[in-house]
Amino acid sequence: MASQPGKATQEFVPIKEIRDGYAILKDGSMRAIVLASSVNFALKSEEEQNATLYQFQDFLNSLDFSIQIFVQSRKLDIRPYLALLENRLKEQVIDLLKIQTQEYINFIKNFTETTNIMTKSFFIVVPYSPSISQGASPLSFFKRSKGAAEVKRRDDEIYEENRAQLEERVSVVEQGLVRCGIRVVQLGTEEVVELFYKLFNPGDTEKPIKIN
Repeated sequence: MASQPGKATQEFVPIKEIRDGYAILKDGSMRAIVLASSVNFALKSEEEQNATLYQFQDFLNSLDFSIQIFVQSRKLDIRPYLALLENRLKEQVIDLLKIQTQEYINFIKNFTETTNIMTKSFFIVVPYSPSISQGASPLSFFKRSKGAAEVKRRDDEIYEENRAQLEERVSVVEQGLVRCGIRVVQLGTEEVVELFYKLFNPGDTEKPIKIN
């Protein structure tokens, strides 16, 4: 019998669904993803560098749960910028500006063809795993003994409880990073889906996620 590549691939993906910006894994645990800005550490004075390090150390020591720091490096997709320049070139009515714009386009093309321009994105993954009392066995018995509507209501209640716990952790992480001089924003559903799409489809060139 012919194999099903799509189904086989999904078996290696631990994500059950993306809901309200949270990744819900197949084991029932949840993940929130926070996008963090970079800090130009090299331009700081020695005193500022030490202060930043101590502040970040205090932040890590204050956590009573684990976090994952994920750095994504990707080649910058310059095509949208080149397309914008091409449109500007068509709109130019002054010959000198047309020549200058075309020369600039050629320069950008030649430069990016010979140089790998990378962009880095920094993410903090905040986890939460439900307690044993919300495990598979009691819930499975509950599902067998109750109707579909009641099961959905109970599932929604458990989800809201877990989300509230995870939101508290996200708030702790965000406040700690802000004290370190780092700007943060929690990813929404579309951003989380886009991030995982990039991870599982590294050959596709997409625009990077940015902090506004």
